Amino acid sequence: MRAVKLGKKQNQELILKGNLVKAILSLAIPVVINSFLQTMYNLTDTYWLGKIGTSQLAAINLVTPVQNVIINFGTGITVAGAVLIAQYVGAGQKDEGKSMANQIFACAMLFSVVCSTVCFIAAPGIINWLGADPETFVHAQTYLRIVIWDMPFLYMVNIFSAVHQAQGDAVRPMLLNLGGILINMVLDPLLMITFDMGTAGAALATLLAKAVPAVAAFVLLSNPKKDIHLDVRHIRFEKEKLKMILKVGLPTAIGGSTMQLGFLLMSRNVYVYGTGAMAAYGIGNKVNGLITLPSNGIGSATATIVAQNMGAGQQERAEKGFRISMWISIVFLFVGGMILSRMRISTAIVSIFSNDDQVIAMAADFLSIMAFWCFTNGIYNTVSGLFQGTGHTEVNMAVDATRLWVFRFLTLWFCESILHMGVRSVWYSVVISNGISAVILYILYRTGLWKKAKLKINKKMTRESYEEREAQA
Repeated sequence: MRAVKLGKKQNQELILKGNLVKAILSLAIPVVINSFLQTMYNLTDTYWLGKIGTSQLAAINLVTPVQNVIINFGTGITVAGAVLIAQYVGAGQKDEGKSMANQIFACAMLFSVVCSTVCFIAAPGIINWLGADPETFVHAQTYLRIVIWDMPFLYMVNIFSAVHQAQGDAVRPMLLNLGGILINMVLDPLLMITFDMGTAGAALATLLAKAVPAVAAFVLLSNPKKDIHLDVRHIRFEKEKLKMILKVGLPTAIGGSTMQLGFLLMSRNVYVYGTGAMAAYGIGNKVNGLITLPSNGIGSATATIVAQNMGAGQQERAEKGFRISMWISIVFLFVGGMILSRMRISTAIVSIFSNDDQVIAMAADFLSIMAFWCFTNGIYNTVSGLFQGTGHTEVNMAVDATRLWVFRFLTLWFCESILHMGVRSVWYSVVISNGISAVILYILYRTGLWKKAKLKINKKMTRESYEEREAQA
């Protein structure tokens, strides 16, 4: 147990006083692997559904944004938890961090159960509104009504990740998710192919694969020997902490869910071009998600580093950490994007997920365009991490919403109605809106808005007294 505590202490010291490149990589690499494992849930489903048929693949791609709307709204709660806990850790107030973790747990569990119930009841109406044909409707409803019950499990794992990452530990969440994906990789072919359950098997495999790590996460977080743990005495709503969660989490929740609602409408627009286009859109997005995982991981690391250093009153170090993170992300994505944007490479990659020549051609075209411009995600994610770490999540909310509802749909309309580009209008609307939003976020960073105090953490302990206590420990 002492070795675990020592490891966490070393991580915190690295973030607050050590080499920033090492701090960024020590946080980002496990987060990237963890995100990859999360992505593998959907990629595994996509792979096996692609072997069954295009309708099944189109169905899962059609309703995935519905699930993501709920996931992203709830993520606002866990994002708030990660930021607030990290600032308490940076300020040396671990008891307050523990109390905040319990507030996050209570809010997230209540929200997930309510939303899963509502979505289960509303599933037929939602799928009809998306314009699914009769065959796709059956597959989509079956998948959504099963997989939606993984929400409480997913939030439990997210809480575990938030608590550990806030303390500078991104390895344990990675290991937890590794167990889940291994279960999913076994259950997917078993339920979908061997037992011939199709989309129901895909959904059930995902549900069971998330339940196991969720139970493990709850048990591990309930360990009273850990500095920040779940405690029944604190699992009650506290007015002041709820206000803090709403202040930081609500903008993230609104921005994330609004963005996903935009994705839902994008899916409806893509579906106009047929099930082949819908399948290609889903494959392209999922593979692009893998390409940008390093950027997402570095953005997440940026938020943790900025939050802890701001909590410790080290503003200059927080900004330095952000700038290093941004350049690492840009260079990595630029080099990787240039390689993956080659049509031969993108075609080989998307061919893994479909046997349909038309789907492969469209998905490869989409992927090559996105890969070429993916370096803009390096700017977008790291600046978002800066604003998230300082508690200015309303900035991210505004830019996220504008990216989808203004830039993306405006570009889509222009390319479709004026340039008559067909399905490629969708592809270019994605990269253009991402690029414009990255530029806007960078301009907002240059204004210094992030420096204005947003979170009023009561610093009962000065940085000097914190270091004294840690030296004695």
